[in-house]
Amino acid sequence: MPRSIHGRMIVISGTAILAALLLAGWALTSALEGIVTRGLDQRLDSEIAVLAAAIGPDGRVDRARIADRRGLLEPEPGWRWRIMGPDGTLGSGDFPPLVAPHPPGPDEAGRSPAPPPPGPAIQGPRPAEGRTEQGVRVHARQIAIPSSRGSVTITAAAPRAVVAQPIRAALVPLLAMLAGLGVLLAAASLIQLRLGLRPLRRLRDQVAAIRGGTLSQVDEDQPAELRPLAVELNAMAADSERALATARASAANLAHALKTPVATLALDLADDPPRAAQVARIDATIRHHLARARVQNGAVRAATALGPAIRDLTHAIGRLHADRGITLSTDLPDDLAVAMDAQDLDEVAGNLIDNAARHARTRVLIAARAEERQIRLTVSDDGPGIAEADRIRATQAGARLDERGDGHGFGLSIARELAELHGGRLILDEAAGGGLAATVLLPRAARTA
Repeated sequence: MPRSIHGRMIVISGTAILAALLLAGWALTSALEGIVTRGLDQRLDSEIAVLAAAIGPDGRVDRARIADRRGLLEPEPGWRWRIMGPDGTLGSGDFPPLVAPHPPGPDEAGRSPAPPPPGPAIQGPRPAEGRTEQGVRVHARQIAIPSSRGSVTITAAAPRAVVAQPIRAALVPLLAMLAGLGVLLAAASLIQLRLGLRPLRRLRDQVAAIRGGTLSQVDEDQPAELRPLAVELNAMAADSERALATARASAANLAHALKTPVATLALDLADDPPRAAQVARIDATIRHHLARARVQNGAVRAATALGPAIRDLTHAIGRLHADRGITLSTDLPDDLAVAMDAQDLDEVAGNLIDNAARHARTRVLIAARAEERQIRLTVSDDGPGIAEADRIRATQAGARLDERGDGHGFGLSIARELAELHGGRLILDEAAGGGLAATVLLPRAARTA
């Protein structure tokens, strides 16, 4: 069974249509066989009536009368007749043995059916089936006529093909009609499924638009089955928005409350480098956790153009490292936007670019490309890189693989955690030609002005 609702409904409807067509074909074939068989029985009963007219009260057969009607008794090859009476058997020479198609069986008590009552009453023609020595099936009608010298049995038979041929001839257009009906039903089912699932696809697109930052809520004007889901989705989006606003306000209040004390402490310890370094580490830790607090609920509403933000960061970081002669270049399409606000994007990309610039020898390349609903942003440098065994530890908060310089070990961890909170991830790999290639996957948003 397919995993999609559309696929499951197609399988179910296809199976139901096929079963209905097979049942209809079987029923029509049975009805046709009954009609043709009744017509054949009427012809055989007519032959029996002709033969019965040649039987006298004493059971003698008027052979001359039968000879005059020979063409009527055997209208086509394979038709047969037979008279069995006191004077012997008369009729076709290759008459096959016959059996009743449904002979009466014993009753519930195991007793055989009672024989017909004696008397001159004539039993109506009974059906029978047989097969010739060549394996040809025949259909027959049989009747027993009483006479003064004993019973006379008259039988008329015809090839079973007389029934099968017209049925086959009728089944060709019938099957073509059923096939056409099946195609129409299948097309109607596909159209019905497409129209019936359209609101669900539209709801899916609206949820994706909320995630991409182009919508704030889904349309609640939905079919009755989907309207409660739309209402719940809007309520969940509103709750996330309120929680995000509360988190941002708390982060701003905390930053404002700690900003002055940390700055004052840094000034007081300016002449004590070891303690000043610890204060700088505290400041970095505070900024790290504030960055997490801003997106702790993972809700995304904003959309930020990628190109302008990265170029601004590249220009600013390039000025900071201007004395080292490092070249920072970009390869960014103009139509890409990320589903996160500019401050979060600056935190992610800024930490990656600054980390690459601090370790690069001559150059840093920032490139981006779209991948379905994500954007792959890669920052590559030609520095010493990071050994594969140390790459996981390098993204942990406070971890420093290189104790030289003024870093605090939070750059890669901030980038990783912000990317994960937005549904992405950070990948560290070796750059082409050596160095580190830091790739971050970010949610893609609709194009912004």
